[in-house]
Amino acid sequence: MSDAAKPDRPDEALLLEYDFDAPPAKVWRAVTIPALRERWLPDCDLAGAEPESTIAGEEVRYRLRDSEPPFRESHVIFRIEPNEDGGTRFRIIQQACEERTKLPQPANTNCCPMRAAA
Repeated sequence: MSDAAKPDRPDEALLLEYDFDAPPAKVWRAVTIPALRERWLPDCDLAGAEPESTIAGEEVRYRLRDSEPPFRESHVIFRIEPNEDGGTRFRIIQQACEERTKLPQPANTNCCPMRAAA
């Protein structure tokens, strides 16, 4: 058996769930207004400061990037809904991106057509 770390599997997700006393609108502002979001999820942790997708008041999706090599990326989804106590149920779903979609592609793969073009 090896102690080597296994690569992230894109089909596995990490799910965290929290209940807050704050109303959903307040939690929504905290995850979508950049100045507020920056306090707990800084731009340097994001692959892009803009959300990948948004369902107003319910869900926002960002792309995260590790700050150290190999700079793996993942999708993180924040879901917001009212809970039974008048507060907010806040779900964080994080899923690894597929490796092949984020690796840089070489300019010349040296396959036959490229060698012939040179």
